[in-house]
Amino acid sequence: MSLLAKDAVLPPVDQIQDLLIAGRPAAGDGPPLDVTNPATGALLGRVGTSSPKQVAAAVAAGRDTLIQTNWAERPPHERARVLTRAADEIERQADHLADLQMSENGKTRQESRAQAMSAADIFRYYAAVCECSEESMPPARGDYFTMQVYEPVGVVAALTPWNSPLTMGAQKIAPALAAGNAVVLKAAETTSFVTLALGQCVVEAGLPKGLLSVVTGGRETAVALVEDPGIGLISFTGGTATGQSIARGAADRLVPLILELGGKSPHIVFADADLEAAARAVANGIFGGTGQSCVAGSRLFVQASVADRFLDLLIEAAGAMTLGPPSDPSSVIGPLSSFAHRDRVEAFVKSGIDAGGEILFGGCRPEGEVYAQGAYFQPTIIGGLDNNSTVAQEEIFGPVLCFMTFEDETDLIAAANDSAYGLAAGIWTDSYRRAWRVARALEAGTIWINTYKQLSIAAPFGGFKLSGLGREKGLQGMRAYQQMKSLYFSNSYG
Repeated sequence: MSLLAKDAVLPPVDQIQDLLIAGRPAAGDGPPLDVTNPATGALLGRVGTSSPKQVAAAVAAGRDTLIQTNWAERPPHERARVLTRAADEIERQADHLADLQMSENGKTRQESRAQAMSAADIFRYYAAVCECSEESMPPARGDYFTMQVYEPVGVVAALTPWNSPLTMGAQKIAPALAAGNAVVLKAAETTSFVTLALGQCVVEAGLPKGLLSVVTGGRETAVALVEDPGIGLISFTGGTATGQSIARGAADRLVPLILELGGKSPHIVFADADLEAAARAVANGIFGGTGQSCVAGSRLFVQASVADRFLDLLIEAAGAMTLGPPSDPSSVIGPLSSFAHRDRVEAFVKSGIDAGGEILFGGCRPEGEVYAQGAYFQPTIIGGLDNNSTVAQEEIFGPVLCFMTFEDETDLIAAANDSAYGLAAGIWTDSYRRAWRVARALEAGTIWINTYKQLSIAAPFGGFKLSGLGREKGLQGMRAYQQMKSLYFSNSYG
């Protein structure tokens, strides 16, 4: 790692280097990546990237260390002890980690620190799951008894996105280690520093050398990792197109997959809802984190009889969300993650206008000296388009909300489900019967009722349709990194 600016907000965590190979810092053999602060446009530093040879070395080290240390055979409480120490170290370094994430992807410092603390909580949760995951013996159907045991898959390839590298990294590392595996984690290109720092925290907790490596780079690194014959499972969070490509490559080898992919989540407001509360939740659900969330409520369906009133409340709520530098405590929304991503968001907004849409709020870059050098874009509401429009069908991954109306429940459900995605949805209504009917009818893995973006590490998370395969979080989130084996013992032998 090379830090260029003396005042760069990138405090090193125990002298982070380019890579962690088998738990040890190493220089990358590949071409370096520039790391740019999206709030200022300043070059923060460069990180060396992993060559295919280094990726192979990381996978081999994981496999060898599993054998040498008997990690999977250690009593659960011993693995749990390491995870707990990792949680303590992450919490100790929370300010450092928050500054790293804020500098790399533009999330506000308040959100970044909350995510650092959440990463620590994820490790503590899986320490507890590791110790409390024994299952009872099923009843036999003959003169024998059976039991099921869970074996690790071996070396896990984990690939995390740039929008929430702390929580996404923790959600893969902690359950995979708890399940008895080794992990090779690939950092997203724009958030390499914070991902390396997270890995360093886990290593310093006393994890056996070799059980965790962090590699950096772009597509070449990712391909080398997911195609390595020593990989027992691939866990990927990111775009749907990339997930599909990984799935095609894994098919020939029948490598199991956990894919948490894109979303185009419907947020539904019925006339009998608490409209003020719903407006605040809708605004936060799409504009919080600058809309760079897989569960962002980007398609809004409001019952026609209250649409005008709700739009006024929504604009008021959006206007109250301060857009500014992520280091400013008053900022609720920061810049987009990169200038290239801002260009992409702007192109989607233009396509909506060209298709006949109307900008109801925002729609352009903010003016002012504080925004001039950063990748800022205003929270944007587009009306006048139906659910078949490009901006209502494709994941924008930015602060852009499609405002649509509906008359009756049947048409609403048809429109809400008319999407290639099925990750999440929100419902606002005062009728629990309606909430139940609509929630059961919606094709999505997570449904929020009279709330939005409430997340728990204890609740399984994943999507329907092109939003992915498998589930993360909860006990199932650890089981996903294991293979079930059935054992039969005869009572009549001898």
